[in-house]
Amino acid sequence: MPATIIDGREISAQVRVEVKAEVEALSAQAGRAPGLATILVGDDAASAIYVANKRKASAEVGIADFHQHLPAEASQAEVAELIEACNDNPEISGILLQLPLPAGLDAAPLTAMIAPEKDVDGLTPVSAGRLMQGAPGLRPCTPLGVIELLDRHGVELRGADAVVVGRSNLVGKPVALLLLERHATVTLCHSRTRDLAEVCSRAEVLIAAVGVAELIGAEHVRPGAAVIDVGINRTEAGLRGDVDFEAARDRASLITPVPGGVGPMTIAMLLRNTLAAARLQLA
Repeated sequence: MPATIIDGREISAQVRVEVKAEVEALSAQAGRAPGLATILVGDDAASAIYVANKRKASAEVGIADFHQHLPAEASQAEVAELIEACNDNPEISGILLQLPLPAGLDAAPLTAMIAPEKDVDGLTPVSAGRLMQGAPGLRPCTPLGVIELLDRHGVELRGADAVVVGRSNLVGKPVALLLLERHATVTLCHSRTRDLAEVCSRAEVLIAAVGVAELIGAEHVRPGAAVIDVGINRTEAGLRGDVDFEAARDRASLITPVPGGVGPMTIAMLLRNTLAAARLQLA
């Protein structure tokens, strides 16, 4: 029997409804809404679209918009000064520096400047360290979205064999740590993993986040596994994930499509993180 398709758009909509209700309650309690500062440097078309979508989603759930736009010619010092101003503004609950930055700007030290309690992307070294140690803190949005999809479909993670393909700081490593937090037994694979198909085929939960179109085929999928495809690859045939969807769906029990799977969850979890950040700052 073909796998049940996990509808990320539907689950994202559910999360947004929940966040909107919680934002309304927190705003009434605090006397002001949570605020999100999106920082866009330059005029990259894709980045502008991403930021516009985040701002629209924030407005729909009642989060105040503190968008900041600097020209591509902005210096490292000017971007740093803006981040510091957002750190110091009590009306701003969360700060998101849209990446990539224009040539000549060093993203790593700028991202590191974001106050950990406002790091709604969960990407600063402090946030990464808190995740590594299992300490409370804000977690990266896409990995959180992966866990949310699994939870909403009742996938038992405690004791499960989980394999993550991809070791990026954005998805692979943090999602592996989130799975460990939930007591899964995790194998983290990468480009030098020997016999990838054999390793993946042991997984009850298989997460592909490597950025290679349709790398994961039927031979990688254990019968009955939950398969989460984080990859978005532009090919001549259109958008493709890291998983060969048609091949894998005949073996999996659950599977995400591309598009429409993990992607919609990223903004939904950004909204939830902004709400969480606001609560942390009121505590």
